[in-house]
Amino acid sequence: MLRLHDSATGEVAPLALREPGKVSLYVCGPTVYDAPHLGHGRFSLVFDVLRRYLIFSGLEVTYVSNITDIEDKIIERAAERGITESELTAVYEGVWWDAMDALDVLRPDETPHATAYVERMVELVGDLLERGVAYETDDGVYLSVNEVPGYGLLARQSLESLRSGARIEAAEDKRSPLDFVLWKNAKPGEPTWDAPWGAGRPGWHTECVVMSLDLLGDGFEVHGGGLDLMFPHHENERAQAVASGREFARHWMHNGWVTVGGEKMSKSLGNFTSLSDLIDRSDPRAYRLLVLRSHYRSPIEVTPETVAQAEAGLARLDELARRFDLEDPLDQGPVLPGAVDSDAAGSAAVDGLATEAFVNHMDDDLDTAGALAVVFDLVRQANSAADAGDDAVAMQSARTAAVLVGALGVRLAGSDNGEIDDTAADLVRRRDAARAAKEWAEADALRAELEAAGWLVEDSAEGTRIRRR
Repeated sequence: MLRLHDSATGEVAPLALREPGKVSLYVCGPTVYDAPHLGHGRFSLVFDVLRRYLIFSGLEVTYVSNITDIEDKIIERAAERGITESELTAVYEGVWWDAMDALDVLRPDETPHATAYVERMVELVGDLLERGVAYETDDGVYLSVNEVPGYGLLARQSLESLRSGARIEAAEDKRSPLDFVLWKNAKPGEPTWDAPWGAGRPGWHTECVVMSLDLLGDGFEVHGGGLDLMFPHHENERAQAVASGREFARHWMHNGWVTVGGEKMSKSLGNFTSLSDLIDRSDPRAYRLLVLRSHYRSPIEVTPETVAQAEAGLARLDELARRFDLEDPLDQGPVLPGAVDSDAAGSAAVDGLATEAFVNHMDDDLDTAGALAVVFDLVRQANSAADAGDDAVAMQSARTAAVLVGALGVRLAGSDNGEIDDTAADLVRRRDAARAAKEWAEADALRAELEAAGWLVEDSAEGTRIRRR
């Protein structure tokens, strides 16, 4: 049984299902005003792995992740560039999906856009006003957190403790410094929607509570996102649901930060690296493997050295696939429970003890590092058995490794599927030289030439690898 750390309690507990055999996940998605950074890539990979493992475990999964397409940063950036908010968000939503596809992140079952749900947000704010837990000010509508039982659950602090440490904003006409905006009154030049209390737009905290409850219903299983969202964003979502008499998420899950020199990576700190840049300069699979090598709640550091280590691990997996002529389990979509029974030809089942060890690690709060150790033990066993002439054990170990790493969403790059001609070989040689000299623009141009010629390009610790599409 899968046990996950619950951010609300600070304890690891079994994931309680609302309906047997089914699980619903809501993960806060991007605010599309800029290119995604590595932190965005990490939360997307963490919850993609969770989703894939739930499917591998035999559960029917409904996965929802939103697109925030109206927010202060979007308005500011669009004004800076002299374009409309919708034009800006269309560009960066496209960049987002390109990055997710490159990382092999499964598309959500639903991707609600905030602007499509404003009418329902107006209904929620109106309900909260009627209940007397929200109030109007000169600049909008606020929720009174004093009226919300248990406010501070996700911060794991009492309301009194939070209030004593809150900063008072003199410009805001609020009853308490912890009260947060549900609706922002219209300002000149900003997009607005009609509401009974005046035209304006919803506050950020109001968006996800409406979309998640609308698409998944009361008491859905998991609400997740990066650690930076836990408080106040997720606490304020929860507060609105509680104040309106709705049952919100049963389980809260948050992943750790990506750090640079020990500091959290973020746009506001100016220390982020574009996710697209990492994807262009390395094998996209390497970031997934790097994320898997650490526990999801721990911080990870992304450096050229840690990426190279991940690429070395990929090289071992790819070599296994080539040596044993393994098919990539992900060619048919997410790995399903039946994949552990037998291979396509109906031969020997996978290694049961190794599979059990893998499952035990994953069930223990998604211990992907332990699960990966099982996979690489199988890689060693397969190669050792093959060297000793024990083909049956070698193939069983190799196939088990492929199935289990596939359950984590890691693709295998097997045989080249075509001989490399002299022109392609020269492009590869020149690209490796450019990368060694850190001439990234030249390396990117050579990559584009190879792709235009019909080659899939992969970076590894040994250099550029290509294979036919």
